[in-house]
Amino acid sequence: MSKIKDIRIFLDNIRSTHNVGSIFRTAETIGISKIYCVGTTPTPIDRFGRKRADISKVALGGENIVLWEYISASKILPLIRKLKKEKFQIISIEQDSKSIDYKKVQVKRKAVIILGNEVGGISKTLLKLSDIIVEIPLLGKKESLNVSVAAGIALFRLLDY
Repeated sequence: MSKIKDIRIFLDNIRSTHNVGSIFRTAETIGISKIYCVGTTPTPIDRFGRKRADISKVALGGENIVLWEYISASKILPLIRKLKKEKFQIISIEQDSKSIDYKKVQVKRKAVIILGNEVGGISKTLLKLSDIIVEIPLLGKKESLNVSVAAGIALFRLLDY
């Protein structure tokens, strides 16, 4: 890695603790700077301050290495606006009429990659605030990938490490 990058992940209302744990594990292996657990996304520490065994079982320690922060629904827009002012490129991974093939995207040195809810996807508001919406082309009959699988595919390709 010749260039140091500040790449962050924004987990938009991801419900599954196993998906969150898997994303933490992948994020650690590729050097993600920070993960934002947003809205209903479970965090590695529960509301009582206890470590979540269901996340750590899958994350295998990644949740202890990658910085993370919980963001409530009311603070999503101010955070995205702040990151945009700090020159972060906002990239959503979503199937959308405006999406482009993820292989055609060049990630800048500072980026936030948004991953969405397993059923509803990324909120329309976040899609509107995104600089780029990327999609992983699917060739089979299934309409989507598991969010943690999509994260792994996209992160390693987009970050070109």
